Amino acid sequence: MTDNTPTYGTADASYQAAGGIDGIRRLVTDFYQEMDTWDGARELRALHAEELSSARDKLAAFLSGWLGGPRLFQQQYGSINIPGFHARWPVGAELRDQWLECMARAIARQNFHPSFARYLLEQLRVPANRIVQASQAVHQAQQ
Repeated sequence: MTDNTPTYGTADASYQAAGGIDGIRRLVTDFYQEMDTWDGARELRALHAEELSSARDKLAAFLSGWLGGPRLFQQQYGSINIPGFHARWPVGAELRDQWLECMARAIARQNFHPSFARYLLEQLRVPANRIVQASQAVHQAQQ
């Protein structure tokens, strides 16, 4: 017997598993709610504007294309180098871990298949680690 379930990370399988743009928007809304309410994310929250609608829109647009769906970020804002953009802030392991924990909490609130939830959090570690590396390179060079 063969499994016809698409493999996450191919074509738009991850985008579909996330529930398309509506599912991604729910995830992003829950992510920022976690960042706003979890005491462990105070340092991370302080790096963001008080009003988060622009950040929510940009993260949802980015995740849409990153997960294999429409490339909304590029359509609306142009290209972006995620690690390079975030390197302006001194992002270390602590901030990365706060971000990933907020995302893990938001993912847990979704109706995702458990295998997709695990896959998504694992995949999000890649850009999170690259942001730390880029930030450290910039800030160490400035010292």
